Amino acid sequence: MYKEITIKNALKKLRRKHPYSWDLNIYRGCGHRCNYCYAQYSHRFLKSSNFFDDIFVKFNIADVLAKELQSEHWKGDIVNIGGVTDSYQPAEKTYRLMPDILKIMIEYKNPVIISTKSDLILRDFDLVDRLSGLNYVNVAATVTTLDLDTKRKIEPGAAPPLNRFDVLRQFRKTNASIGLHVMPILPFLTDGEDNLDKIFVLAAECLVDYVLTGTLYLRGPTREHFFRFLKAEFPDLHEKYRLLYRTGGADKRYKTKLYSKVSRLREKYGLSGSYSQPIKEKFKRY
Repeated sequence: MYKEITIKNALKKLRRKHPYSWDLNIYRGCGHRCNYCYAQYSHRFLKSSNFFDDIFVKFNIADVLAKELQSEHWKGDIVNIGGVTDSYQPAEKTYRLMPDILKIMIEYKNPVIISTKSDLILRDFDLVDRLSGLNYVNVAATVTTLDLDTKRKIEPGAAPPLNRFDVLRQFRKTNASIGLHVMPILPFLTDGEDNLDKIFVLAAECLVDYVLTGTLYLRGPTREHFFRFLKAEFPDLHEKYRLLYRTGGADKRYKTKLYSKVSRLREKYGLSGSYSQPIKEKFKRY
């Protein structure tokens, strides 16, 4: 169910400063229905427990953003678009808010980072391309698995994995930097050598500027939801996860072994793990 809301502030100041310190989220809730989504906690502030079905649409966000960017206090900082919920989730097909957002960014020549699991971003290719000629733009795709059966279970509403790699190939033609986010890596589901190797092969073929990886964290509503999901779809893994996730994160021994595997793959395919390096190299040119 889509619920239109009006907002007073479009940009959210983050506690950190690097590599960016501002978030812009067009929607609350997400129709990609990723069962591992860390942002499920955020719906408690909206008095809703249905993160995947109650999608709150910030209907006036473009007007509010324009006022914020024209303020004398705005310093032209990098804005991370979609840091909590995907800007190109299914609701965007209906509301088409991103074109107006991008046009405003073009008007003020403001640098942006866009992360997505959707190929809908290709609809706005020309706008992103134009902005990348004016200031720093980073386009990142998130891919967790190439196995379609696993994908349908863990992230049923997201675009097929190969479509996401096509997004990277297309934006490689622009002046934007491009990145691949392999996160979260799910123990016993997406952490296999074969799956990760195939993902890194495609990343290298797309000439990505970097590959970021991260392990699954299970806290709050996400933890409760994910364990229910395991019982329904992967009951044989339920007890393994209980042992591995005694706290919010996987135990240190598992993470050490996983990141050693990731490091080998980065070295094998000559891929950077630095998110900030493209910013340092390109942002200073403008």
